[in-house]
Amino acid sequence: MQHRFYALISRMRYIGRWGLMRNTFQENIQEHSHMVAVLAHALALIRRDILGLDADPDRCASAALLHDASEILTGDLPTPIKYYNPEIKAAYKQVEKISCQKLLAMLPEQLQASYEPLLMESDPEVAVIVKEADKLSAYIKCIEESKAGNTEFDSAAQQTYAALREMNRPELEWFMDHCLDAFRLNLDELE
Repeated sequence: MQHRFYALISRMRYIGRWGLMRNTFQENIQEHSHMVAVLAHALALIRRDILGLDADPDRCASAALLHDASEILTGDLPTPIKYYNPEIKAAYKQVEKISCQKLLAMLPEQLQASYEPLLMESDPEVAVIVKEADKLSAYIKCIEESKAGNTEFDSAAQQTYAALREMNRPELEWFMDHCLDAFRLNLDELE
């Protein structure tokens, strides 16, 4: 039997993000998931190694790599629609859950238990850190679009920044205070 999970995961590169926005550069969910994994790993390391709090950086990175895997089957539903009201949000969460269950069923049975907590976000602390990283990645996209002179993302940047601050998470605050401004620099300034 051929298991289709990994072949479908490789198709994340075909699912675009920010579909309702004019982008100076396109982003797909594979690129986004990679950045969310980098950020989730960093946030968990900051939480554990700088702040002395409990976190599992490797588990956070692994969950982040798959956090949008359901969109392989659903596509990327734009945020204004996805969060329009509680009923739509709940219905979309159910669609995501069913999509993740379908993906799990495409794995060898022996691997399903290992992938289930990653796809189903069943560890609350991991899920919170991945959510922080997801929102942070969106804000970084807004910064990058702004650097390119695209004002299309200005209101998204303001809303996303406010949402990040409202999370009131110490590792996120630390990252925003110590790392975030570097995303505003050009290559020469970074070196």
